[in-house]
Amino acid sequence: MECLLPVGIKVCVAILLLVYTWRVLNWAWFRPKKLEKYLRLSGLKGNPYKLLYGDLKELSNKLKEAKSKPINFSDDTAQRLIPFFCDTINKNGKNSFAWLGPNPIVVITEPALIKEIFAKNYMYQKYKNSNPFTKLLVQGLVSLEEHKWAKHRKIINPAFHFEKLKHMMPALYQSCNEMLSKWEDIVPKETSVELDVWPHFQLMTGEVISRTAFGSSYEEGKIVFELQKEQAEHVMEVAFSLYIPGSRFLPSKRNKRMLEIKKEIQTTIRRIIDKRLKAMKAGETSNNEDLLGILLESNLKEIEQHGSKDFGMTTLEVIEECKLFYFAGQETTSVLLVWTMILLCLHWEWQVRAREEVLQVFGNKKPDFEGLSRLKVVTMILYETLRLFPPLPTLGRRTKEEVKLGELNLAAGVLLVIPTVLVHCDKEIWGEDVKEFKPERFSEGVSKVTNGQVSFIPFGWGPRICIGQNFAMLEAKMAIAMILQKFSFELSPSYTHAPFQVVTIRPQYGAPLLMHKL
Repeated sequence: MECLLPVGIKVCVAILLLVYTWRVLNWAWFRPKKLEKYLRLSGLKGNPYKLLYGDLKELSNKLKEAKSKPINFSDDTAQRLIPFFCDTINKNGKNSFAWLGPNPIVVITEPALIKEIFAKNYMYQKYKNSNPFTKLLVQGLVSLEEHKWAKHRKIINPAFHFEKLKHMMPALYQSCNEMLSKWEDIVPKETSVELDVWPHFQLMTGEVISRTAFGSSYEEGKIVFELQKEQAEHVMEVAFSLYIPGSRFLPSKRNKRMLEIKKEIQTTIRRIIDKRLKAMKAGETSNNEDLLGILLESNLKEIEQHGSKDFGMTTLEVIEECKLFYFAGQETTSVLLVWTMILLCLHWEWQVRAREEVLQVFGNKKPDFEGLSRLKVVTMILYETLRLFPPLPTLGRRTKEEVKLGELNLAAGVLLVIPTVLVHCDKEIWGEDVKEFKPERFSEGVSKVTNGQVSFIPFGWGPRICIGQNFAMLEAKMAIAMILQKFSFELSPSYTHAPFQVVTIRPQYGAPLLMHKL
């Protein structure tokens, strides 16, 4: 028995090594090659698979090259934001494939196929990067699937109801007013002053989320905002690099910092939640009009209604939803505002028209909810900005199982990339003037200009459309209206046009404008 034991252990080790080796080879070579053959049989064209990296090196190099050179306003924005995908489509056609490491990506641009993908969210699920560090930025509703997604969506929905948004108007106004007060201190009456509005919008939208999400705990909420900003930059660095399984356990400087940020955010939000739950148990209702209060109240109702905690969210899940409030709410609105301002500088006639509308509706008075809903010109401008500069340049999905999408046969686990910036600038959908800033194209609404096609998707579409889109639009209208009441603005000669992606589409060198006090 003593002689047999070592032999038995050796056999077990040998079997385990063989199993592990097969799994690695299957992941790195056999499965990708099998999927490549499958995709080509479906009529798709793409680059041959390269071991481990696929097209990652080319994708990364093209991004670095594009980021190193500013562009003119007449240049193709998509070519700077997603150069690899643009080149792939030019080379292999609108529906083509590429490789994100050993995972195939199919590029989808046809509105009918986009509609099917977004409508059948149980078959085409959210793409999750294989690098576990990307999960440190946001989880929550945006990354959940099936029954868990449905549960969270149901609990969160009340927080974004129109009636609840009305109660958040004072927080929106206060944050915008504080930003404009700073501008008034900087800009003298007689002359114009150069002001980089980009960091001001980032700060203001962070303040809005801090106030609307955490109410009286707003100062603590600001800490979360700063930490989330830093985490986003780290996540973008790891998202487009090859992840080696197990490398997250290495004690690198970045790895340690990302984990520190995660812990600090969780501790801060947990402290706010505990304080709020304690107040709710004591019968205090003064804080129940902010996002966190509404969310906690809705969660408790769901648990009480079904008599089980299984029907509600855990504290950790509530923390993830709060992180999502921050990231999605702050990022989306800040980039929408900065690109709107830049476009209004380039198209002075629309700045004049928007100001005339704002003054006609509000004069110099404080904007209210009903008045903001009547701003037709401002809404058209915001929609056209979202068309030219959607918050996310691409949207991703993954096939849950083998499916037939239009004429395409797709295996389970294939990544689908919908390049929003290309769909929004497709001449076949939008016409020959697609590159021009023409807000009047939205004068009769979105469905009219798109002919009912799913081709305007700044907030996604279908069951998983962004839950906070009305919040973002309301905040953007409030900010633009208040700015137009007090300032006119034009591009500074120092402005450099360089849209680039840090999750959302940002101005790489800021947005220096010449501000004139009215």
